[in-house]
Amino acid sequence: MISLARYSALLAQPVLRSTIAASFLGRLPIGITGLAILMSAQSSTGSFARGGAVAACYTAGLASLAPLLGRLIDRYGPRYVLLACAFAFPSALAALIAALAARTPLWIAFALAAIAGACFPPITVCMRTFFKQRLKDDALLAAAYSLESVLIETIFILGPLLVALLVALVSPASAVLFGAACGCAGALLFRRSAGLAQWRIEPARRARLFGPLAEPGFVPLLAVVLGYASAFGLVEIATIAYAAELGRPALAGVLLGIMSVGSAAGGLVYGSRSWHLPLARQFPLTLALMGLGVAPLALPAPYWAFALWCLAAGIAMAPALIMQAMLVARIARAEHSTEAFTWSATGLLAGVGVGLTAGGLLLEHASSPAVFVAAAAMSLGAGALATRLVRTGP
Repeated sequence: MISLARYSALLAQPVLRSTIAASFLGRLPIGITGLAILMSAQSSTGSFARGGAVAACYTAGLASLAPLLGRLIDRYGPRYVLLACAFAFPSALAALIAALAARTPLWIAFALAAIAGACFPPITVCMRTFFKQRLKDDALLAAAYSLESVLIETIFILGPLLVALLVALVSPASAVLFGAACGCAGALLFRRSAGLAQWRIEPARRARLFGPLAEPGFVPLLAVVLGYASAFGLVEIATIAYAAELGRPALAGVLLGIMSVGSAAGGLVYGSRSWHLPLARQFPLTLALMGLGVAPLALPAPYWAFALWCLAAGIAMAPALIMQAMLVARIARAEHSTEAFTWSATGLLAGVGVGLTAGGLLLEHASSPAVFVAAAAMSLGAGALATRLVRTGP
């Protein structure tokens, strides 16, 4: 059962409420851009492997500069970083679309996709650091991260639907450009939010070259994140391939959106309650449940049954992300908070990129069921790894 008491207590605070609202537009490209780039590149090159590789370069770009941006934000605050990203991100995406349309050498598309990813406005990690600074009660912090996950899942529901609509009515390239415009306007709006006006720069106790990477338990957590995030990438490209195999490519956005509905429901339930198991034991169990949920997508079924199971397959996804955020918040020192969250996001995005690339290569020799099986195996493997590596106490 879902209890809304914690969410009501959280949203009763005007600063939190207004800052969450201000963050929405700038994060809408999370659910649009990766999928739109993949579909645009696949349409231009005629190859899932090449389309997946371009999307993976975008994801790799998201991961590449994020820790450096996080360190800058921890030291100087987020305003200048957000301003620079607000203009660099849409410029790189516009150049990518122009390169794909002109049929330039593929390495140019790879480079522009990576640059676009590197310039993505870091709104989500700013929100997570802001929550950690403002909320000292673990129950409210868990509710905040749950609400964050639901917001992101809402974006993953709305984003693919918008992509499907734009692909059906205009083109995949239009979806990429729409994401670029949202990123620019949203970053500028978030930069003026009440939460950023109250941002606190934590004094560093001592200089550390490796920042949060030197904290005990942090690198093992990143290894687990990398493993289960690859399952996300495999599921995404397998779903796109499934829709293409049906001859309905625009259906991919709908199916991914349905999966996000299940994920959002799981996140709401998780954040509304207290759980008896320690967090370090909840995490591997949730990853195992995610793998078991994805596996049936490999079975032969009509598209309506596939769509229904997408709802069930998503239930454990948001709780896994919430637990990841809670583990990062526990492990990282206050002066490394934003950088720690960016490293966590880097592991997640790098895993998604690996999954997209591996899935694209697998689709050159097999069909979508084989990729769903690989996704389930990666999630189960990450759960087993978490059982051995993640040791943070209750």
